[in-house]
Amino acid sequence: MVTVGMNYHVIEGKQQDFESKFAAVLTALRAAAGHTHSTLWKDVSDGASYLITSEWSDEQAFTAFIHSQAFRDVTTWGKEQILSGRPQHKIYKH
Repeated sequence: MVTVGMNYHVIEGKQQDFESKFAAVLTALRAAAGHTHSTLWKDVSDGASYLITSEWSDEQAFTAFIHSQAFRDVTTWGKEQILSGRPQHKIYKH
C-alpha cells in the first residue's frame, strides 16, 4: 500500500471552486483500480492551501490514474483557472 500526498495552493477566492471540483474528482477516484480512500485537508493558517491524501494498493495503480484522461482533464482545468502554483506530490510507501 502507498499513500500519496498532493499539495495544492489555489488562487485566493477560488477555494469553493477547488473544493467542489474535489467532490467530483472523488467520484472518479472511487472508480479507479487500486484506489482505497482519499481525503481533502485544508490548512487552518492558509485557507488557500490544501492537501489531498490518497491511499492506493500500490504505486502502479496511482501512476495509472495520473496518466488517465480524467486526471489530465482536471489538472488542465486546475492549471488554467484555479491553482496559484505548481502542485507538489509525494509518495509514502508502507
